[in-house]
Amino acid sequence: MRISTLCYLERDGKYLMLHRVKKKNDINHDKWIGVGGGLEAGETPLDCVCREVWEETGYTLSNPSYRGILYFYPVPGEDEIIHVYTCSTFSGTEKVCDEGDLVWVDKEKVPQLPTWEGDALFLPLLARDTPFFELHLHYAGDDLKKAVLDGRTVIDRT
Repeated sequence: MRISTLCYLERDGKYLMLHRVKKKNDINHDKWIGVGGGLEAGETPLDCVCREVWEETGYTLSNPSYRGILYFYPVPGEDEIIHVYTCSTFSGTEKVCDEGDLVWVDKEKVPQLPTWEGDALFLPLLARDTPFFELHLHYAGDDLKKAVLDGRTVIDRT
């Protein structure tokens, strides 16, 4: 199982979104997601999110908030545990990302973008400052088949 991080940088009512259009064989191709990536050997999720955000954006995080954990079960694909963070305090100069285009998007417009369907379940939790969530997302291709939020099934199309 792959372990990774995902961070939504916040500024002026917007999230920094990554439109994934540059990597080949990318499960996220043409989707809009937060920034992040996989843990390296000996790295904690906090270390990873700070490193990945810096590598992809040029920003250095200050006090990111650990908001939740996603269990992503794609078919086909490798299962993934994703540690979700938000951060509104960061410094640095934004750089070009080699995985896609970085765009600041009004939070209320993010649901209109091509995202994973399951993002619509946890993004409102981030907006409401829900203390912590656990979300299991089962996909067949791009189709969300089942979602379990904090132990309660919220979608079941199996």
